[in-house]
Amino acid sequence: MSAPALHFEFPLSLPINERKADIEHLIQSNQVVIIAGETGSGKTTQLPKMLLSMGRGESGLIGHTQPRRLAARSVAARISSELGCELGSAVGYQVRFTDQVTDQTRLKLMTDGILLAEIQHDRLLKRYDTLIIDEAHERSLNIDFLLGYLRRLLPKRPDLKVIITSATIDVERFSDYFNGAPIIEVEGRSYPVDVQYAPSADDGIELTDQVVDQLGLIDQGHYGKRGDVLVFLPGEREIRDVAKALKGSEQYDVLPLYARLSASEQNRVFQTASRRGIRVVLSTNVAETSLTVPGIRYVIDSGLARISRYSYRSKLQRLPIEPISQASANQRKGRCGRVAEGVCIRLYDEADFQARSEFTDPEIKRTNLAQVILQMRLLRLGDVARFPFIEPPDPRLIRDGFRLLEELGAVDKKQDLTALGYQLARLPLDPRLGRMLVAATDRGVLAEVLLIVSALAVQDPRERPGDKREQSDTAHRRFEDDRSDFLAWINTWRYLETQREELSGNQFKKLCQKEFFNYLRVREWRDTHRQLLLACKANQWRVGPIPAELDYEAIHRSLLTGLLGFIATHHEGPEYEGARQQKLRIFPASTLHKKRQKWLMAAEIVETSQVYARTCAAIEPEWALDINPGLLKHHYYEPRWQMRSGRVMAYQRISLYGLTLVDKQSIHFGPIDPVAAREVFIRDALVAQRLKPAPNFMRHNARLMTEVLELEDKTRRRDLVATEDSLSEFYSDRLPDGVYSGATLGKALKRDGGLNDRLKFSRSQLLVNTLADSDVAQFPDTWEWRELKLRLRYQFEPGKQRDGVTLIVPLALVNRLPRYLPEWLVPGMLQDKLISLVKTLPKRLRKQLVPVPDKVAAAMKVMQPADEPLLQALAQALRKTAGVAINPDDFSEESLEAYYKMNIQILDDQGQIHAEGRDLRTLVESLRSTEHVEQAKVGPAFEKSGGHTQWNFEDLAPQVQFKQAGTLVTSFPALKDSGDSVSVELFDYPETAEVAHRLGLLRLAKTSDRGMVRDLQRHAFRSSEAQKALLSSGVERGILLDAMMSMALLPSLRKPSGELLRTKAEFQNAVAANKRAIIDRTQRYEKVLLQAATHLGEARTTLAKLPSHSELKASERDARQHLERLLAIEHWLDWPEAMFEQLPRYAKGLAWRLGRLQSQLPKDQKAVQTLEPLEQQWREIIGKRPSLAVVCEPVCAYHWMLEEFRVSLFAQQLGTKMPVSEKRLTQQWDKVKQWVIENPL
Repeated sequence: MSAPALHFEFPLSLPINERKADIEHLIQSNQVVIIAGETGSGKTTQLPKMLLSMGRGESGLIGHTQPRRLAARSVAARISSELGCELGSAVGYQVRFTDQVTDQTRLKLMTDGILLAEIQHDRLLKRYDTLIIDEAHERSLNIDFLLGYLRRLLPKRPDLKVIITSATIDVERFSDYFNGAPIIEVEGRSYPVDVQYAPSADDGIELTDQVVDQLGLIDQGHYGKRGDVLVFLPGEREIRDVAKALKGSEQYDVLPLYARLSASEQNRVFQTASRRGIRVVLSTNVAETSLTVPGIRYVIDSGLARISRYSYRSKLQRLPIEPISQASANQRKGRCGRVAEGVCIRLYDEADFQARSEFTDPEIKRTNLAQVILQMRLLRLGDVARFPFIEPPDPRLIRDGFRLLEELGAVDKKQDLTALGYQLARLPLDPRLGRMLVAATDRGVLAEVLLIVSALAVQDPRERPGDKREQSDTAHRRFEDDRSDFLAWINTWRYLETQREELSGNQFKKLCQKEFFNYLRVREWRDTHRQLLLACKANQWRVGPIPAELDYEAIHRSLLTGLLGFIATHHEGPEYEGARQQKLRIFPASTLHKKRQKWLMAAEIVETSQVYARTCAAIEPEWALDINPGLLKHHYYEPRWQMRSGRVMAYQRISLYGLTLVDKQSIHFGPIDPVAAREVFIRDALVAQRLKPAPNFMRHNARLMTEVLELEDKTRRRDLVATEDSLSEFYSDRLPDGVYSGATLGKALKRDGGLNDRLKFSRSQLLVNTLADSDVAQFPDTWEWRELKLRLRYQFEPGKQRDGVTLIVPLALVNRLPRYLPEWLVPGMLQDKLISLVKTLPKRLRKQLVPVPDKVAAAMKVMQPADEPLLQALAQALRKTAGVAINPDDFSEESLEAYYKMNIQILDDQGQIHAEGRDLRTLVESLRSTEHVEQAKVGPAFEKSGGHTQWNFEDLAPQVQFKQAGTLVTSFPALKDSGDSVSVELFDYPETAEVAHRLGLLRLAKTSDRGMVRDLQRHAFRSSEAQKALLSSGVERGILLDAMMSMALLPSLRKPSGELLRTKAEFQNAVAANKRAIIDRTQRYEKVLLQAATHLGEARTTLAKLPSHSELKASERDARQHLERLLAIEHWLDWPEAMFEQLPRYAKGLAWRLGRLQSQLPKDQKAVQTLEPLEQQWREIIGKRPSLAVVCEPVCAYHWMLEEFRVSLFAQQLGTKMPVSEKRLTQQWDKVKQWVIENPL
């Protein structure tokens, strides 16, 4: 198909056409030409036509770049219209995602980004014979990159023509850059502009007030004829402030102008027919070069602008308000001389103007360079720092760009592209947004993230007109999500797509306007989405339908891959802490603005009046952990041995850019720091013996360590055992490197068969200071008393409850503890205790016992540990060895350290502490008869029972044994008399069991054969003589009968050896086989008792008749006590049978004594004095230990001798049954004492 004929016209109304011949000549003669001209000079539309008319575009395309997509489309349409051809034929355009270029095309309009992308596939740009780089004065990243690339390319392409167009800003720099390329300047159609400097005289005056004041002067004609005004303000907030101040002023028609305004609001600026008064256009720097506002006579220049600057320190894209450059000030001035003479009023002074920088910094000096670096790496253009940019970027910005690419995973540590980096470089997107798409592909949410990314890639289609903010906010609120601003895009898309499908094109356009959506931006969003969708499919990424139920986590984890540097955690109030300790707040327009999220991410963080996070969503910090592990900082602390796992564990704190994502996470420390972990393992596992299961060497070491540590506790020293450091050094010297856990130790032991023995301690290695065996023996492990053998535990912890020595007592043995013996502690502690006791004596006594240690040592030689009060024994020993009269009360036992009193620990059958204390008497008394003690005494193999009147229970063993709290407990079963029946009980001691069992057997014999007992008792003591004797003696017949039956039965209830019967068979046979003997004994004992009753009656009568004389008192008291003892029927059973048969003689002797008492009083009194001490010691020992009267033969013999001694003293004529004297009684008493010592209770 032939190329269409083109119609060329070059109207002279456009200033550039006046220089047409000059321009064409320079282009023919030079490879690079710079053309400078103001907006409106016609350079953008006329220059391409000149090139076409010169024959350019024949051997290749004429490429014409524009900074913005909208400009590329509109300029292409305008030129094709002027040439009289259809758009897409001779003149075409290509922007991101739209390609209107055909084989017929000679002139191609495009964004500078498109041309950069083509370099990937056409490194010499062979498709082009001419390139126009338009609006070069904007110095965007893409423009500077293109210029640098072309500078390198031109020597390789001498046929390529390059025309650079610019506003009249710093054009000499372009010329110098291209080796003195010629410049042709095209003058615009303009009129003179008068510059007025009008700084505020008051530094405190607000910018708003300055503007209002100057508008007043213009309205009053102060500067000349009234006319429309263009006011340059730094930002939207300042525009709103001025508009608010002018509200209600009829002389002004106020028109805001800034990029985020709706299309309809922007269009009002170009409608010159004002509704009322002066048109006042309040604009940001968008009106400097991008837009030409018609009909402007006055410019009010604040001298300020928001300039986008990237901070490599804070990683923020800041929008600070700062003074504009001289070039920008001149551009603003030029806005007012288009239709007539103009006036530019600068709200600052001339000196300020002259001090400002000449030109605005190019974008390459104030933005993140990640995308440029990515493209340069893809194109293999070498080191960024050496690339011939027209103005080299700050090296810090280059480093920061690489850091962002590292964050995204696009480059490795060598700054080479990774596989992911190649993917991102080929996507027509900002690297952050591209990273999101790659992650979404992996997580199966590409469709959802694609919508969000396409929205983030274009200008926000939601409009918020200044006069309808509430209405627009309400309209958009229905699309909000409680946790995420990002999801609002999906909700909005769903709604708009549904409406678009249901409505006609015109209806949909009206709906967008009604519901505050910019129709063109919505369309751009859709176009961007479509083209990105095609790019995804080209990469063979599956884009499925968007599900009804959105996967919040998957979507936001995908988005987070591109926003790692834009996470924040709540600090306090509305403030959050972002990456690198940046304090920020949520932007007021965000759904999350009034909510408090623990963690959030933002699409961007921008600094204006404050640092704001925009487009936010709630996240979990853990989501950031697996995105780029190389960015994470790991801090490990508090390494500790964990016995359960057999590892050294540490807490891990994971942070990203100073924000703690995870804290106190337990982690195996060994692989992370083997050396430090080995130290902890040695100290806390091996030395502390906390490795389970313990290897052989550890069990050996533990046993040895226990023995040695016990020595320290026993001797109350802390200098015997080697220190932990020494033991750690022992293991460290022998343990192979890399052993830091139970598992690694096990492997080492398997590899090295001799390692186990090398790791064993010897006693000499553990003991720093040695002890003699004799010293060790002073601290026994057990405490023995009679059949008791109880454990001792030592503890050396001053001030603690169990400091000193503790006696471990099973609950079942509480009642068997000797009362005083624990006061004697153990041999190794006794001397120190005695020395401390002596030091508590009053000074008058203490000074007689110097030196104290020597005096105590001497006293100890005559002291023998026994169940007697220690203070009493010490006082007696000191009196004997030192000759100092000391009473036990002289000592102040309360002043002693607590460890000088044995700690008693009572354990139940589960081994748990039931009671504990150092006051043995209080402790034992509180437990002596408690239910717990009674239950504990029974043991697991014995069952108590009661209510027996027959032998219907098991035979009774002499003793039962069971273990309680690790101690063997021996108890003694016996029958217990319960009055009308018997019970089977356990007793602590054999002698108490013997006493109880004797009475129990007698009761059982009486209840098991009641007929025999009844028959025997029916006729006894029935005679008148017997009645009279009983009456005079005061003895009740029933009690006497019961005692008589007991004495008659008892011999039959013993074995020939004298032991009481303990089996059912023996018992039943004994009663049945001995009835005759029982009857005989009953009859015999009746006679004995009748005789005794007769004499006791006489004695009782005589005693009652004695006069009340003081001289008779001692004898009377003794006689009365003797009478009571003889009448103590319950004790007759304790008497030997031969002694009992002498009861009538003893009664007769008492009666005889009382009958002669008054006549022989001196003799009687002397006898009483002799008897008193002999009887007193007997009464005392029986009072303390009644069972001695039954079980202790020396005591029984002593009692019998006492009765015979009475006969010899008071009734010699009756004679005695044995030789008896005071001396003999004393000798017998020594036998009693020896028996008691040998048989303590």
